[in-house]
Amino acid sequence: MQIRDLPYPDPGVPDATSGPRFLLWLGRSQLGGQIKAVCWGLLHFAGIGGLSVGAGLAVQAVIDRSGGRLAFAGGFIALCGVAISVGDTMLHRTAVTNWITAAARVQQLLARKTAQLGAALTRRVAAGEVVAVSTGDVEKIGWFVEALSRFLAAVIAIVLICVGLVLYLPELGTLVAIGVPVLALAVLPLLPRAAQRADVQREKAGKATELASDTVAGLRVLRGIGGEELFLGRYRAASQEVRKAAVRSARMWSLISAIQVLLPGIMLISVIWYGARLVLDGRIEVGGLVTVYSAVTLLLFPLRHFEEIAMAYSFSRPSAKRAARVLSLERTAFEDERGGLDDARPTGDLYDPATGFRAPSGLLTAVVCGDPDAAGRLAERLGGHAAAEEKSASVLLGGVALDDLPLDAARASVLVQDKDPVLLSGTLRELLDIPASGAVDPEKALAAAQCGDVLDALAQASVDGSGDPMRSRITERGRSLSGGQRQRLALARSLVTDPEVLVLDEPTSAVDSHTEARIAQSVKELRAGRTTVVFASSPLLLDHADRVVFIHEGQVSAVGLHRELLRNDPGYRAVVTRETEDEQRQIMAPAAARAREEIEESA
Repeated sequence: MQIRDLPYPDPGVPDATSGPRFLLWLGRSQLGGQIKAVCWGLLHFAGIGGLSVGAGLAVQAVIDRSGGRLAFAGGFIALCGVAISVGDTMLHRTAVTNWITAAARVQQLLARKTAQLGAALTRRVAAGEVVAVSTGDVEKIGWFVEALSRFLAAVIAIVLICVGLVLYLPELGTLVAIGVPVLALAVLPLLPRAAQRADVQREKAGKATELASDTVAGLRVLRGIGGEELFLGRYRAASQEVRKAAVRSARMWSLISAIQVLLPGIMLISVIWYGARLVLDGRIEVGGLVTVYSAVTLLLFPLRHFEEIAMAYSFSRPSAKRAARVLSLERTAFEDERGGLDDARPTGDLYDPATGFRAPSGLLTAVVCGDPDAAGRLAERLGGHAAAEEKSASVLLGGVALDDLPLDAARASVLVQDKDPVLLSGTLRELLDIPASGAVDPEKALAAAQCGDVLDALAQASVDGSGDPMRSRITERGRSLSGGQRQRLALARSLVTDPEVLVLDEPTSAVDSHTEARIAQSVKELRAGRTTVVFASSPLLLDHADRVVFIHEGQVSAVGLHRELLRNDPGYRAVVTRETEDEQRQIMAPAAARAREEIEESA
């Protein structure tokens, strides 16, 4: 895989059982790129190792006053220089390609998982953690994949050089062959503690990122309640913890680096001292000593990759663990006696066995729930995105469990618009260019969502001066629009899809009452014959519903028309009219007194 071939047609199915297994799977998935990098790395290190041989030959040729051998040594050194240049260039090229393609693979896997889970993802994993995985963690995982090939090439080169020195000069080569593994493994006892400190740093940095992400997302609310200083103080404290953890981690890594400078120096001095004694005794030539000395000096370069791979693994392991956690999330599925189903899309009533909620086919059903969080969970469950900890039976559509359907069929059958829909950047035409049945064109959807003023505003802000609102650009997350405008555009987008069942969670909470009433009527007319479920507590919207279901303490408490429930159900009335407990008692007291009087008279 080359960078120009990205994105992957299919990024594959990852092994997300643990962080190390995910890294192993990622390395196997890029086996071809790893082999190329190792081969170029071997050429690079072979050139480096050859310099020591050329230097020894040149020195010995000068001592022996042999011009021919000196010329041969010069040509050999030049050839080694070419090998170093070509090998280093291509190693860097292939290693960076491995880094980028690995990061792209992880990002594609995360994007696919986000598309599969939808809004249920942030219910199971903090939004800040998702951001951390898709940004910083992806780079650290790619760093390990890139460093792995260089490390393998360095290991092979070190083994070959040590074997060559033993065969060339057994007296000095044996010393080098014993000393090099000691140098490579000397820092192993320190790596667990270094990795632990790196994990603590990563964890604290992740928490700080989550805090910053959540704070930015709720910045308007914080400004409204004057909580900016409070959250600023929390983030300042979190950032100081990250700084302290980073300093403690850096101290350990600096100790490892110091050891890798000290021990090679001791070994180099030992080789020079022992080699000089061998030269004085006439057991080896000066050129042989120069060859071994140069080889030991140049071996320090590939030895640095042992420290790099240790750091890369220490930093990438927690990142891979977080990525594996996200990628291991699955849609909740329940087995039953029917087994799998084909791609046929069921029709009929939408029924939730957990709460007893039923939305009859072809009607507009409103849901009133006093607990907003419970309402959000029910909305997600109706779309087939039950939380992992929920073990209730799957929602049924026409008697068919949504979890038994293929994901594409389930998405096409039931669409859930949560209370905080996201608008991607792009033109309005691109926003509405989505998979749909084709029965509802964008103009009808925009009209039903009462987007006339939004279209006027976009037309005035048209960049190309055409005045066409469909060609006007919408900023990221629709930040240039008001809350009500964003809600209406999101509603229009949902109406364009024209699913069999449309679930809307508080679709008009940021809209004024007059516009809300028109939206309720227009949506009911546009969705005639289709099943629509609206979570709301606004009387204007509830009054247009064909059926109102009141959910209390996780179960269906009452079903009927809005006006009937308003008269007959005190709990429903309390939620819709926002009555306090004292107001409820004041309203219920006269009725209770009359009831007692009737009982006394009959007695």
